[in-house]
Formats: sequence, structure tokens, C-alpha cells
Amino acid sequence: MVFKHLIEDIDSIMARDPAAKTRLDVVFSYPGFHALVFYRLSHRLWRWRWRGLARWVSHLARWLTGIEIHPGAQIGRRLFIDHGMGVVIGETAEIADDVTLYQGVTLGGTSLHDGKRHPTLGTGVVVGAGAQVLGPLTVGPGARIGANAVVLKDVPDGVTMVGIPARPVQPRPTVVTKDVPLEFCAYGTQNGDMPDPVAKAIDGLCDQVTAMKRHIEELERRLDQAEHVDPDVPAAGARAGKT
Repeated sequence: MVFKHLIEDIDSIMARDPAAKTRLDVVFSYPGFHALVFYRLSHRLWRWRWRGLARWVSHLARWLTGIEIHPGAQIGRRLFIDHGMGVVIGETAEIADDVTLYQGVTLGGTSLHDGKRHPTLGTGVVVGAGAQVLGPLTVGPGARIGANAVVLKDVPDGVTMVGIPARPVQPRPTVVTKDVPLEFCAYGTQNGDMPDPVAKAIDGLCDQVTAMKRHIEELERRLDQAEHVDPDVPAAGARAGKT
């Protein structure tokens, strides 16, 4: 069973990374695969309650690969950690099948209490480079987390999140099922012209400032005209009163 899962892991990496040419290339050259092998061992030791040895194996994996996976984390099948340096997966994190994580991703906790402290990622989730998913939140199946995003709240199914804090930018109509494969999106982005909600908000503020500037200039122009009226020329209302 373990060997079968390893073959699945290798084949899933080859399917999602065009740089992987052969299975031997993955086995010898992919730190994400190495970290996953160490995790499978440390997680089994953790379940057997050999906690000290399990932590030592995970620490060895971190030293060799730069990827830190707590042995208590729950990880499904065909996880792909691409590049991998700096990835951190906390103790109570839960990862479903066919998830992709890029370098610098943190699935971190925001509490010092026991119990659920780390995120849950649904099937087919992609988390882009440098993204931070923090707290006991849930990222729905098929969701995408853009590079360097900071996710602090639950993410609905199939939604793409970008920004700090992360906000949804576009729905994804794809339904995650066994019969319908989920479209893969590198680094958690759909395409190059995906809108940035932060940039959109800044553009809106700039438009408001420009409109206010024009309004102030118009008021200044009218005030300047009023101040330059000849004082010897009586106003129309005054002339009408004298007559």
C-alpha cells in the first residue's frame, strides 16, 4: 500500500510539472517528494505514539529538504510540494487529495491552545508561492490561493483569493468530482490578467481624489471671479431696489 501511494505521488508530480521527465528524475531530484516520504514515516510513528522519534524524523526531513511537516498533520494522497523551500505545515493541518503547495507556503496556527489550530484544505486546492493560510479555517475544494496572499477566513469552494488580507477575485465553475478532473492552475492564478482587489481599491480612491480636485478648482475659479467684481458697479438687485 505504501509503495502504491509513492507511485501515485510520483505520477501526480509528473502530471503537474512539465520539468519532470522521468520517475527517476522525481525520486532523486524533487525535495517535495523526499519530504513526503519522510512525512509518511514520521506520521506512522506518530500514530504509534513514538512521538519523540517521529519528531526527530520530521526534523531530519526539514534539514535535508527545507520543508517542515509536523508528523501529526493529516495529509491525503498525491500532494505535490513544488520547489518546497520554506514550506511549513502545522500539527493540526488537514490536507485532502490532489493539493499543490508552492515554495514558502505556511499552513500555520494562530492559537496557543490545544485542539484544532491549523487550516483544512479541500480536494484540488492550489496555494501559490509565499501564501500564508492561518488559523483553523477551511479552504473549499478547487479553491486557489494566489502568491503571497494572507488568508484569515474560510474560503468557499472554487474561489480564487489574492491580496492581504485575501479577497475573492473570481469564481471557478469547475466542480470537483472523480469523473471531472480539476483544471490545474500554477501558483494559484488563473491567468495573467486576474484583477487585484487591492489595486482596484487604490484605483477607485485615485478616481475620487481626481474628481474632488476638479471640483475644488471649479470652486476656486468661481470665488476668484466673485472677488474681482468692480465694487463701483452696483449689483442687479441693488439697482432694482433704487428704481
